[in-house]
Amino acid sequence: MDSELAALATSGATTLVSLMVTDSWTHARELLGRFLSRGDRGSAAVADLDAARARLLAAEAAGDPDGARDTAEQWQPYLRHLLSSGAASGEELRELLASLQRLEREADARPVSVRNDISGGVQHGPVIQTGRISGLTFHVGQPPAPPSD
Repeated sequence: MDSELAALATSGATTLVSLMVTDSWTHARELLGRFLSRGDRGSAAVADLDAARARLLAAEAAGDPDGARDTAEQWQPYLRHLLSSGAASGEELRELLASLQRLEREADARPVSVRNDISGGVQHGPVIQTGRISGLTFHVGQPPAPPSD
C-alpha cells in the first residue's frame, strides 16, 4: 500500500476516534456503518465501533491518557485492510474523511451552555470546571478587603 493511503487510513482512524466522544457520534456512526458494510466483516465492524466507543468512554472516565491512541491503533489496520483488499478506494475513504472532519468541526463550533453552582466557602479568584482549556488568560485583581469593624 502506498504511503498516501496509509496516511489516509491513519487520519481516518484518528478522526473516527475523536468523533466517538462527541454529540455528533450518531451521525458519524451512520456514515461509518455504510462505509464499513463494504468490507468482509460488514455488520460485525459496526458492532466493533460500538464496543470501541464504550472502551474509549470508559478509558476517559478512568483518566487513561492512552485510550484514544489505543482505539485509533485498533482502527488503522482495519481501514488499511479495506483499502488494500479493494473493498474501498482511496477516493471513497477521502470522501468519508472529509464528511467526518466536517462533523468534527461542527461539533467543536456548537455553543455549549453550562451552569455551575459553587458552594462551601468564599472564592477570591476564578473557578473553572472544564474538560479542555486552550488560549485562556485571566486578569485578576486583588480580592476585596474584609470589612473593618
